[in-house]
Amino acid sequence: MATRNVLWNYSKKIFTFGLIGLTASDSLASISVVRGASMSPTFNPSTSGFMGLRTDDCVLVEKTCLVKYKFSHGDVLPSNHKEKHIKRIIALPGDWIGIRHCSDVRRIPEGHCWVEGDNPSSSMDSNSFGPIPLGLVKGRVTHIVWPPQRIGAVEKRIPSDRGQAF
Repeated sequence: MATRNVLWNYSKKIFTFGLIGLTASDSLASISVVRGASMSPTFNPSTSGFMGLRTDDCVLVEKTCLVKYKFSHGDVLPSNHKEKHIKRIIALPGDWIGIRHCSDVRRIPEGHCWVEGDNPSSSMDSNSFGPIPLGLVKGRVTHIVWPPQRIGAVEKRIPSDRGQAF
């Protein structure tokens, strides 16, 4: 009978910690895997893994910024636009942005942002699908948490060839 009580108490604790962890990952922070080369060299810069294979970076995504959609130029965001993308904010609502590969200039509508990858030759971004709704943004990438040799904060910057939106 004592073994049954110990197992029941242990099960309750595991369930409680699981619920707390799930709640925290939904509202405070989560871990996300960055795949592909569209954000290289910020993420996945080289083939340094086992037998020269590419090692995907794992990043910390903080979600408290979603309360009032407080983002700024240079933030790195995960978003769901048909599939999961991690890109950098180049322009915010009301900004004017020059579209790559053509001479068009576009104003970013309210409730949207313009995102681009750090590696334009390998990036499917707003130049392909236009501004994305801020409602699709899932948080802000703040740190690389894996692999161990790359652990650190993610720099907030705008690629030099893009300059500031005007």
